[in-house]
Amino acid sequence: MIDTGATAFVLICTAMVMLMTPGVGLFYGGLVRRKNLISMIALSFIAFALVSIQWVVCGYSLSFGTDLQGLVGGLEYAFLQGIGVDGDGIPDLLFVVFQMVFAGLTLAIVTSGVAERIKISSFLVFGLLWTTLVYDPLAHWAWGGGWAAQLGALDFAGGTVVHISSGFSALALALVIGKRLGFGGHGMEPNNIPLALLGGALLWFGWFGFNAGSALAADGLAANAFIVTNISAAAGALAWLCAAWVRGRPGSIGMISGAIAGLVAITPAAGFVDPMAAIVIGAGAGLFCYGALVFRVQKGLDESLDAWAIHGMGGIFGALATGVFAVAAIGGVSGMIDGNPVQFLIQVVDVGVVVAYSFGVTYAIARVVDAVLGLRVTEEEEYVGLDIAQHGESVRV
Repeated sequence: MIDTGATAFVLICTAMVMLMTPGVGLFYGGLVRRKNLISMIALSFIAFALVSIQWVVCGYSLSFGTDLQGLVGGLEYAFLQGIGVDGDGIPDLLFVVFQMVFAGLTLAIVTSGVAERIKISSFLVFGLLWTTLVYDPLAHWAWGGGWAAQLGALDFAGGTVVHISSGFSALALALVIGKRLGFGGHGMEPNNIPLALLGGALLWFGWFGFNAGSALAADGLAANAFIVTNISAAAGALAWLCAAWVRGRPGSIGMISGAIAGLVAITPAAGFVDPMAAIVIGAGAGLFCYGALVFRVQKGLDESLDAWAIHGMGGIFGALATGVFAVAAIGGVSGMIDGNPVQFLIQVVDVGVVVAYSFGVTYAIARVVDAVLGLRVTEEEEYVGLDIAQHGESVRV
């Protein structure tokens, strides 16, 4: 029952997706002030370590256990009971770890909303609650036989589960924890743009494993996901670059942000659309997410590193675009252009519920953690920087 080629392929893709988590850390670390560089990178590693344990204890079972009323999985796989090296195509244990790296990456993205001001202890509690109450149910809805899957919603590799959830959760968390000291009045320029670009490059590279690996086999579907991933990223990078150029200068951070926007948007569609559609999806996401970032700045929202603008809004764009551009010849499901307008309406319902659930539940979790433990470091610690205040370390010049 085990396909050794598929197993080798998914093993490699799993390692590539794992590399995306430190990629997020480097990307975020380069964008904050130097006194918080170590802190931001460390938060991504902490997120991955925390979720790795949570996933084997209960997260996998809640996501992929027996469906309970379309809402969450049962606990028959808690502590990986009954999960072994056998499986259909790939070993069951490999599927567990492939899904685990997705969950760890998602929590790392959420740290955008609390950059430079969260206590590690509070983040650990928040991260455990968030993964259990937000990520795991969403994964079950889309991939574990939940209501979204039953409705026919399409999410090939995590447009709703990973990106909408992390983006809108980051926004909710930012609203609860409050703005950084001096936000809007003092300069908060990136401390290391080359480091951020390196992080973005690792994300682009890892995304091939993220999307192509979701085919769970080394086949034509994986090849399609691979090429549309790259095309959408390239289109997103160029679209954002041009949009920023119209308003001023074509910055490198904007360019890589556009690439990530294109990657986010193609994620739910990678197994359902063709390369020409990927150009439209990537370019549209680059412009759409750029507009969302401009809106955030104008409104004075300190969702520090724009997970909402790029992942949240890019995830919405991609999920809806999937309902427009899906073709039966690739993924077996038609979208609006291929003669099935109902699919677009299904995507709208799925997006609406995921946005409301991820934002609302995250806001409630953050409020509870803030009331019990306090989410935020003291003003003195924030002024000194979290590298020293939380880790007792500093970047040497």
